[in-house]
Amino acid sequence: MKINAQDPDPSRTPGLKHGRKRWCLLALALSLLTVASWHVYKPMPDGLDFTGSFHPAHDLRFLRDVTFQETDGAEGKRRVDQQIFDEVLAMVAEAESLLVIDMFLFNDLTGKEDRVYRTLSRELTDAIIARRQARPALHCWLITDPLNSLYGGLESAHLARLRAHGVTVVTTRLTALRDSNPAYSTGWRLLLRFWPHHFGPMLPNPMAGAPVPLRSYLDLLNFKANHRKTVIADRGGVPTALVTSANPHDASSAHHNVAVVFSGPAVADLLATEAAVCAMSGAPEPAALVAAAADPGAPSPLRLRVLTERAVERAALALLERAQAGDKVTLTMFYLASRPIVRTLKQAHQRGVNVRVILDPNKDAFGREKNGIPNRPVAAELTVAGVPVRWIQTHGEQFHTKMLVLEPAEGEMTTILGSSNYTRRNLHNFNLETSVEIRSPQDAAFSTAVRDYLALAWRSQPLPVISGDTETYADPSRWRQILYRFQEATGLSTF
Repeated sequence: MKINAQDPDPSRTPGLKHGRKRWCLLALALSLLTVASWHVYKPMPDGLDFTGSFHPAHDLRFLRDVTFQETDGAEGKRRVDQQIFDEVLAMVAEAESLLVIDMFLFNDLTGKEDRVYRTLSRELTDAIIARRQARPALHCWLITDPLNSLYGGLESAHLARLRAHGVTVVTTRLTALRDSNPAYSTGWRLLLRFWPHHFGPMLPNPMAGAPVPLRSYLDLLNFKANHRKTVIADRGGVPTALVTSANPHDASSAHHNVAVVFSGPAVADLLATEAAVCAMSGAPEPAALVAAAADPGAPSPLRLRVLTERAVERAALALLERAQAGDKVTLTMFYLASRPIVRTLKQAHQRGVNVRVILDPNKDAFGREKNGIPNRPVAAELTVAGVPVRWIQTHGEQFHTKMLVLEPAEGEMTTILGSSNYTRRNLHNFNLETSVEIRSPQDAAFSTAVRDYLALAWRSQPLPVISGDTETYADPSRWRQILYRFQEATGLSTF
């Protein structure tokens, strides 16, 4: 065989080819890592991760929705005692010139849930339209998450009606947010986000109803959301706000939830955070009306500040770190997974703080049965450390409350409540979240209402039965502990 002297040595050609392939694979891996890292750590859009100043709070009230068995046993009669959306509807009905509502779930999709207790989405839609008709000059924004249209896969009749009546409906642009699930979202950003919305097979609707295109599932797996739940209105001419853990979602209408309603200059801070979401989403902003809410008003012994995104974690950790022996700390939570929060709870207990935790058993999800993650393995860890844990006894509904309370031996009570679960996704600048921190004298009516709620949630006897002992859902499984920590760290989960 004759070999051309100018050709490379044939024995070296395979090595060159493999070398090029390795360099190409390395370049691809670096490119993917760069894209993933950027979208996990990129700067937050302006106005997010907001820590407000403490302002005097006026007309401050604590609201709660509670569901419980009136008699013992599986067949006991269930009672639903609600306050939150009655207040929301009253705020809408009394709005004069401004109404801004930001709600995560705003739909009548029920999943496999066969019991719906209140058609909240229709009630709220009807109330907004009625007020717009009574006040044609009302400036009205409805900000929501694209999940309500299954990411463009189906039309929301409620949102369409609101648009038809002049409401500015803002669908949050989630791509501007950081990626909590980079193992999936990196490929989605590079390739899958270009998939046509109505191309490919129609698939079962994960929330029940008409089938949805494949693109809806492709977007859903990014596991990110505008998870806020807020209402702002100039109620009778007085700027007033409500922050809650509750959604106007029919299948969620029996959930346990909490809320706070207030007026005062903190309303202006809350309105500015909602204007930031509008700006991020390329929508008109209610910023021109922010100044109307900024009147400091009269002094008040009650103080409140607005917290969004990771500011909630900073405030919660600060609360736990300043708790001392003899103080009482109560955490009531739908999802508890955050490692910094869990560690700090255990450290507070070790200092002699009277720490107690009340959790949802993570077993019900709109007619589907869940596996107890993350709360059950977290509860097992806390119990081993000596922290008492109780479970709300749910019967299809969820204990959807997200609240942390410090009752010091002396001084003011501190309460943090709102939309934020205590998980990486909710606390580390991936979701949009809104909570508030309230400082209140121990003898204030607000403090009394919070204490009464916590006493009810902790109660197991006499009837009605609200919560059960730690052993009710004890799960010391090492495998589930590993699984929960893996899911929390990587974002490969829905919590």
